[in-house]
Amino acid sequence: MHATSLIRPLLMAAGASLLAACTQIPSDRLVVSVNAASTEAPVPEPQPALQPSAMPIDRPPEKPDYSIAYAEVDDQEFRWPAIDHAAVPPDYLRQEVDYPTDEPPGTIIVETEKKFLYLVLKDGRAIRYGVSLGAQGRAWKGRAIIQWKRKFPTWTPTPSMIARNPKLAQWKGGMQPGLTNPLGARALYIFQDGTDTLYRIHGSPEWQTIGKNASSGCVRMFNQDVIDLYERVRGKAPLLVK
Repeated sequence: MHATSLIRPLLMAAGASLLAACTQIPSDRLVVSVNAASTEAPVPEPQPALQPSAMPIDRPPEKPDYSIAYAEVDDQEFRWPAIDHAAVPPDYLRQEVDYPTDEPPGTIIVETEKKFLYLVLKDGRAIRYGVSLGAQGRAWKGRAIIQWKRKFPTWTPTPSMIARNPKLAQWKGGMQPGLTNPLGARALYIFQDGTDTLYRIHGSPEWQTIGKNASSGCVRMFNQDVIDLYERVRGKAPLLVK
């Protein structure tokens, strides 16, 4: 759906009134976050903590060419607009950094106060992305897994969202994917103890909100970054939000 002139005003109204969670679980086009031949993925074995003598020292961040990393993306069905990366605080741009942690490689860690999402790599390194998080008092914290991944997600307002803003009722059956869809280019679905938390890691058309408390509780990313993360996440990835 590309009728941005009709949808954008409604989205802006919706964004101010969303409650704790982003969306209900969709009914189509889901990607299980495991290999196609298996319904289960092995849980990564805990890695020993780095000893002080083994800690990497002063390794500079590795940064991609941002003119390429945040360029317009031709994504089969949609063309996601370029990000004006020069207008973004440099810390919130994608980069590989030192990040010693006891969590195993493949773990996703969200640091809510700093507005960073880390994908843990080997050897004390991680890929760091800038994110936007829920407004004060709405953010979820804890351990969970990424149960599903979805390309071109459908956004479905919850009943509580519709109760707060009846204009959202037109999308109770789901807003189709598109440039103005609040979930953006990709979505990763957060489950805890086998239950959908209704929280998501997802892209967003509102890239200017990255680094701020601006979402309804989910973890927003640049569309270019959520596409990058989507391709890197394997298995039922562990998630820690702290």
